[in-house]
Amino acid sequence: MATLLDPTARGRVILVGAGPGDPGLLTVRAVEALKTADVVVHDGLIDPRVLDLAPATAQRISVAKQRARHTLPQESINALIVAHVKTGAIVVRLKGGDPFIFGRGGEEVEAVRAAGLPVEVIPGVSAALGCAAGAMLPLTHRDWSSAVSFVAGQCKGLSEQDWSGLAGQGRTLVIYMGVATAEAIADKLMADGVAPDMPVAVLERGTYADARALRTLLADLGPMVAREGVQSPAVIVVGEVVQLADAQDKLGSWAMAAGALA
Repeated sequence: MATLLDPTARGRVILVGAGPGDPGLLTVRAVEALKTADVVVHDGLIDPRVLDLAPATAQRISVAKQRARHTLPQESINALIVAHVKTGAIVVRLKGGDPFIFGRGGEEVEAVRAAGLPVEVIPGVSAALGCAAGAMLPLTHRDWSSAVSFVAGQCKGLSEQDWSGLAGQGRTLVIYMGVATAEAIADKLMADGVAPDMPVAVLERGTYADARALRTLLADLGPMVAREGVQSPAVIVVGEVVQLADAQDKLGSWAMAAGALA
């Protein structure tokens, strides 16, 4: 049975994870998919060098999202993809990180399937994995953490979400999209029983040349984000494993925030 990357198969969607930023982290299969594209529907944070892998003749459509301001609502993005596929185009839907980790990839797959059209998903390196690797920060470790959880820090009903048990001794919590709500996140975790002196790292623009890895304590998370002028994209890592990044410091850009661990 031919895969959807078969160049003779027209009118299909290939949902591609572009990774956290560095084009070198694209999978071979992702590069192959981009080379077949007639239309590339892409997120706003995709590196231009990744877009350059598509044919020069391919139409490039940005559906960039920013906090509190979307160029297109998700339903319109779904309709846009389906409309192009129905013309017989090969549509590469290019998403930062991995499509199925806070990328709304599941919603887009549902929409394409509901239209009776073929779709394939090519996973990407998630932001958490790429940023942590750049900071030499293991998310799990036999001595320090046997579990890791991923949550979104910017979504409806943040205060009502139950994160109890996700952070603490022997556990690592990775928070996506948490820069704008960092202070509320810290308050929430401490209210749930996480120690105020739990190590925390903020990994900004991971995998890029100007990446920053900032370390502090949970009680200082909100003030540190403001003090250091942290900007998205960034992920927040909460857990004892954060201590190991300093011990394995090979970044050269590691910045110790005021009040951080000695």
